[in-house]
Amino acid sequence: MLAQRFAEKVVIVTGAAQGIGRACAQRFAAEGANVVLADRAEKQVIKTQEGIIKMGGKASISIVDLETREGAEQLMSDTFEKHKRIDISIHNVGGTIWSKPFWQYTPEQIEKEINRSLWPTLWCCHSVLPYMMKKNKGSIVNIGSVATRGINRVPYSAAKGGVEAITTCMAMELAEQGIRVNCVAPGGVDIGEREIPRNTDSLTKQDNAGMQGVIDQTLRDTPMKRYGTTEELAAAITFFASDEASYITGQTMYVAGGGIG
Repeated sequence: MLAQRFAEKVVIVTGAAQGIGRACAQRFAAEGANVVLADRAEKQVIKTQEGIIKMGGKASISIVDLETREGAEQLMSDTFEKHKRIDISIHNVGGTIWSKPFWQYTPEQIEKEINRSLWPTLWCCHSVLPYMMKKNKGSIVNIGSVATRGINRVPYSAAKGGVEAITTCMAMELAEQGIRVNCVAPGGVDIGEREIPRNTDSLTKQDNAGMQGVIDQTLRDTPMKRYGTTEELAAAITFFASDEASYITGQTMYVAGGGIG
């Protein structure tokens, strides 16, 4: 029986269609939150909603493209219009598209990596603040990555390094506004078979070799010598979001089996 830390609170979870986002949404709902599931993968995010409702939780859906400013603004305005408040916002959208040495990326691929893993967090942070500042209270948790000290993902690592910088600087600016901003940086996480592929391109031998290099480094540099679970990440994220962490802001927590980014 989980504590009801989020009873009656309105919680946005982006990237809720699968993986860490889905696990977070389920955990928030199990602890009493009214969860807004944001994603552009409609079929998969409906599956998340159905699972939450089946277990007795509350969840609504927002189908938006968070790589755009318009998508982020729509998510926040629609949530506020429906619920009249936004208490917590979890910014989880992102993920490596390709894994290979930096010199093998094309300019177009670099831009796509940044678009996927930096802009959704930056736009969501910018768009949610007016609603939280109205009541001088709120909790934001951004999702970083230990990839900032990894191989074969330089553009993705640049994006996630930016996410950590956003977190620190926003926390300094917003402390007197009653808004806490923190970051959880996962290590390797086993989400099982992906319902939504990393990309729609056919993977080459070079791509597969690059990903294997990432896997090998992850296991080598993780003291616990295993991948984490989505539930382990959700536990850390919900802690940072909760009032139990009321004296914590501007911090990055590495949930990575002892690895650091």
